[in-house]
Amino acid sequence: MTKNRTITQINEKIEKGEANIYTAEEFKKLIKKGNAPSFEDVDVVTTGTCGVMSGTAAILNFIVSEPGEFIRASEVYLNGVPAYAGPCPNEWLGSVDAILHGTAHSIYDENYGGGFLLKDLLEGREIDVRVESADGKTIENTITIEDITRGQLIGARMAFKNYTAFTNPNKEAVSSIFAATPLEGNLRGLTFSGCGDLNPLQNDIPHNVIKEGSKVLINGAQGYILGDGTRSSAEKPNLMLAADLCKMDPYYIGGFKTGQGGEIYDTVAIPIPVLNEEIYNNLLITDDMVDIPVADIKGRHLPLAETNYAKLWGEYDLRPQYNRDNCSKCDSCIVEEICPTNAFKKEKLNIAHCYGCGMCVSYCKNDAFDMDIGSVDLNINGSDVNIPIICRQSDRLRGNKLSLKLKKMIESKEFKL
Repeated sequence: MTKNRTITQINEKIEKGEANIYTAEEFKKLIKKGNAPSFEDVDVVTTGTCGVMSGTAAILNFIVSEPGEFIRASEVYLNGVPAYAGPCPNEWLGSVDAILHGTAHSIYDENYGGGFLLKDLLEGREIDVRVESADGKTIENTITIEDITRGQLIGARMAFKNYTAFTNPNKEAVSSIFAATPLEGNLRGLTFSGCGDLNPLQNDIPHNVIKEGSKVLINGAQGYILGDGTRSSAEKPNLMLAADLCKMDPYYIGGFKTGQGGEIYDTVAIPIPVLNEEIYNNLLITDDMVDIPVADIKGRHLPLAETNYAKLWGEYDLRPQYNRDNCSKCDSCIVEEICPTNAFKKEKLNIAHCYGCGMCVSYCKNDAFDMDIGSVDLNINGSDVNIPIICRQSDRLRGNKLSLKLKKMIESKEFKL
């Protein structure tokens, strides 16, 4: 007989403090040890992922002047990052509606974009605002997060289930959003995304519970699934999500420099209530069962080989250690220049801003950074090759942390299924 339980029954157990709740990391570790809890012994699994999510935008409203100073905004710049004025004209009100893309680049620095701007805003920094008005005026001011009267973050496609890893078999280096610097040729490095068996959609493949209207955490703030994301398909699903920007934790969101300029990363956690055995069985997937194709970064959709997330994440380190004694204090620090999140500056590693991408270890000439980021064995065109992993564009540590936060919020009844 098929076993079933309802959301109401699970919520009742949560209210009584009797629910068995696991993070995806906790659950997968038990599976790998052969100690997976039975269907009867698990009520909720909180999943999480963190990665570069290009389809992120923020809708903002803020005051830039006294009423009557300008008719309406036609152009808006925040720290030099262009935002689209509107859709509401707000005539003569002194306020601005603006849509900011996470992938928008500053007119002064292409490596500074929407992701870095939103992190600066959430961390309480002052943001320079310039408004070009429809009646030919220029209004300049500064704002902080306290001046945002409404901020909504919308992800047009987030939490992808399927990703592709990339390497470069060509002779010349190739610049791409899928690598933090131009990816060197002749198979000298591999870059990848995805949190594998922790990823929400990987744990609910038929969309049994991850559905429109479901509550989620986006960068620490409670939000909702609006539906399937753009370019979503049954084979490669992703989600459209929304939450209050002003309630987000800056640790979980930020900018990420790529070979094509600044990008944005987000962190998403989604609870999976274990309502029946099919949902339970889908949760039993582990990294070694999650395949990922490896493609030519220039061809994008031309698979060269295939690997899996167990080989990419393995038992490798999630964060580097910085050894100042090994630092040669180069006149021009390559790590400071290429660090995707600007976590390394003036011989200091800001671990709260670190993404664990591994670029510092791959490029420092003096071995000042210690981190085992791994390599992967592939067969390409009939030849066996070992390619070092040089850049991760997903962060399992942040994904794990947000799924743990979600678990605690459910247990404390701050987040109700």
